[in-house]
Amino acid sequence: MNALWYYAIGFVLVWSLALLLRGKYNISIQGIVVMLKTQRLHDIIDRIAHKSPRFWKTYMNIAIPVGFFLMLLMFVAIIWSLQLMFEMPTVSLILPGVDIPGSPIYIPFATGLLALATVLVIHEGGHGILARAEEVAIDSVGLLLMIIIPGAFVEPNQDELKQINGISKLRVYFAGPMFNMGLAAIGLILMMCVGGFLATEDIYVSDGMEISSVVPSSPSEGVLVDGMLIKAINNHTVTNTSTYSAIMDKNKIGENVTVTTDSGTYIIQAQANPNNSSRAYIGIRAKEHRIVSPEASRKYGTFIPWLLTQLREFLYLVFLLNFSVGTFNLLPMKPLDGGLILEEIVNYRITDERRKDFNNTLNWWTRPLPANMRCWIIRRFNSLLDFLHKHELSENVAQFIVRAFSYFLITVLLILIVYGTLPGILKMI
Repeated sequence: MNALWYYAIGFVLVWSLALLLRGKYNISIQGIVVMLKTQRLHDIIDRIAHKSPRFWKTYMNIAIPVGFFLMLLMFVAIIWSLQLMFEMPTVSLILPGVDIPGSPIYIPFATGLLALATVLVIHEGGHGILARAEEVAIDSVGLLLMIIIPGAFVEPNQDELKQINGISKLRVYFAGPMFNMGLAAIGLILMMCVGGFLATEDIYVSDGMEISSVVPSSPSEGVLVDGMLIKAINNHTVTNTSTYSAIMDKNKIGENVTVTTDSGTYIIQAQANPNNSSRAYIGIRAKEHRIVSPEASRKYGTFIPWLLTQLREFLYLVFLLNFSVGTFNLLPMKPLDGGLILEEIVNYRITDERRKDFNNTLNWWTRPLPANMRCWIIRRFNSLLDFLHKHELSENVAQFIVRAFSYFLITVLLILIVYGTLPGILKMI
């Protein structure tokens, strides 16, 4: 069954229950969003934040410079994508189990949903933990469903959030994306450990390419099926990813492609890729079909290698989705976190109290340095503060900059999404 049907069935069930239980069990409906508020998640966030608030603030102090670098990198990458979009799609919708023709990425259904859940929980949990570490109350916390897309939410008290200083606000705003970055790093390290063990122990050997997904409305639909083992393409033996890619790159639009599988031989006419008319496309995704080697089977059996393989795939998706969503949220456009960060920066004011806080912090960090070096650094730093104070933006100018960035990036993203996904979606309809 096409994964879209699962989402459609889930949508009908969840929204039917939400309508029946609206007003009960803290369930509410706001436009296209169903929200379930829960005190239990609020208590968990409170305990985590107050167990070591200094640790979370220190983590964010280190993470904020990294976050600013990623903001700049993402802004440049999005602009660059406009140039690349005519060669290949650079933006894709992430919906586990839905394979859009021509999309550069496909997320499996079951493991994809689990990995996506980690993205949502850690992102909103990060905002909540830093808000409580900064002694900002949380008005509500819970789960939501926007049409068919699951999510989570944490709503810090806006009045209290406005009263804290700028650095504290930045820690709260940066928390969600940088918690995603932290989990992505953990996922990557663990994935490399598991993958390294599988490689060093020679757990698997490859005997061909397994079809992991047949793209809907593609030339292969109705001919090839998931799970088939590709042995050869155009009479050239296929043993691994490199030989498979080299052979597939030679295919031409309109030519017949002979695919030899463990279920028989099939002839498919290559068509133009929906998002890149210069490349041939038959509409399958394939991965190496690996079997446990006899030596590993005798040593570990078959269950442990299977479990480690599934774990490695899940950790890869945790890394991929947390990194992708985390960096996307740093784009300087509202309502994303990056837009709130940009708004805070352009509205920043160098008050006497903040200047004092900055100098106290700088004095603490420069304690190990010689006195003359400390004085030189402090003088240069205060000269920078004087320059920023003289060039503070008015509120109207600041709001204009935030709106301009937001409208510009929203337009760019709409162009990339429409160009990158609309042709494929139309083929699925």
